[in-house]
Amino acid sequence: MPRMPPPLLIALLAVAAVIAIVASLALGSAGLDAPWAGLAAGDPLTRTIVLELRLPRALAAFGTGIVLALAGVLMQALLRNPLADPYVLGISGGAAVGALGVMLAGLAGLAVNAGAAAGAFAAMLLVFAVAHGPGGWTTTRLLLTGVVVAAGCGAIVSLLLSLSDDLRLRGMLFWLLGDFGYVRTPWSLLALALFAIPACLLAARPLDVLARGELQARLLGVPVRGLRIGIYVAASVLTAAAVTTAGSIGFVGLVTPHLVRLIVGSAHRAVIPAAALAGGTLLVVADLLARTIVAPRQLPVGALTALLGVPLFLLLMRRQPAA
Repeated sequence: MPRMPPPLLIALLAVAAVIAIVASLALGSAGLDAPWAGLAAGDPLTRTIVLELRLPRALAAFGTGIVLALAGVLMQALLRNPLADPYVLGISGGAAVGALGVMLAGLAGLAVNAGAAAGAFAAMLLVFAVAHGPGGWTTTRLLLTGVVVAAGCGAIVSLLLSLSDDLRLRGMLFWLLGDFGYVRTPWSLLALALFAIPACLLAARPLDVLARGELQARLLGVPVRGLRIGIYVAASVLTAAAVTTAGSIGFVGLVTPHLVRLIVGSAHRAVIPAAALAGGTLLVVADLLARTIVAPRQLPVGALTALLGVPLFLLLMRRQPAA
């Protein structure tokens, strides 16, 4: 398929992001007939619903989509594997173990976030330590270690679910599938997302070189070992922040970078901002659909991200000529 100029794609995605956030503020199960007029008139109910419930949720979804997409870009460059995603190294599995363990203990709210953050960083440190075993750092060792840690965390999650009672089981399952319903303060995540975009752009050229191979990167003077460590830590922090905020929402970090590369090419200077906007917009739309399709009931956001993204990805792949 013909390539689109990166500035045009970024502009279109920025417009789509604004439209998605505005729609997320205007639509919902409360059935407000004229939310903007109600805000202008100072209606307290409208203000509470739009500014205190919908706005934090929409911004949290947007920020989570950004950091997951950026983490996916970094992981695919680090592992030189198009199938890599933010969860491949066990970060989300560790967060799930921490969060579900806290829920099983009867705690909620900030305690769940703290448990998820602790589990994510414990998994990150474990994978990092084992990946630096005899023979030094290799992407194969890193990937295998992450897969094994993720499998172990998955087994522990299954045990925790089997031990929980029916009252807690629904909350655990919704956390595992992604849920923005309890987000009230998205500002720290949004600040991280907005900081991460220019920070990743500064590393765009080294990422391009690393994607071509370690030998070429060394010949061009790129500090490969330090770059790998930096990418791993950055991707892990972004993934931990997303999982701590909204639970395990898959697919965004795996497919969003692919969609962008199919449209604008593989240069990271274009991929990074476009993937960030696409991931944020996709997750805002998915969250809007999750709370409106069968309102007042809510659907898991992670399932809807797959339902939205898979057909689009398959369509683009169908139109992409073979290399």
